[in-house]
Amino acid sequence: MPYTLSVNGRTTTVDVPADMPLLWVLRDVLDLKGTKFGCGMAQCGACTVHLDGEATRACVTPVGSVGSARITTIEGLSPEGTHALQRAWMNNDVPQCGYCQAGQIMSAAALLARTPKPTDADIDTAMAGNICRCGTYTRIRKAIHEAAGTRQAEGIALPVITDARS
Repeated sequence: MPYTLSVNGRTTTVDVPADMPLLWVLRDVLDLKGTKFGCGMAQCGACTVHLDGEATRACVTPVGSVGSARITTIEGLSPEGTHALQRAWMNNDVPQCGYCQAGQIMSAAALLARTPKPTDADIDTAMAGNICRCGTYTRIRKAIHEAAGTRQAEGIALPVITDARS
């Protein structure tokens, strides 16, 4: 069945089954490879995109449920890689293997859109559903603070977030 989608500010039509996960529409049909497949169960956050600005797990979102929502992928956040979060990620050497980073940045962008000056607790809550196997959580938090223009508390041990079910 054909679906008309708004992806990264462009309207496109795809002819796919209604139950096809948005992740596969983005990656396999539209060739937007920035959104990653991790677990396929909405537990790791690697597939995070925005639907009307809300962080959403694309691996469990059927394309038929998207409707007229605006879809933003990591490619649409800033095509030139100049979004404040993308710059902060690089400034703080956040990526190691890099696999989870698109999903991390998309979750962080949704956080900053609704909470421009987040606290450590705000960041921990918003990012709890994103798993980084390399354990770069302290750098992720620091980068989010940098992008927000806030100052990370010094001398406070940062917890490692390991439970994506929160």
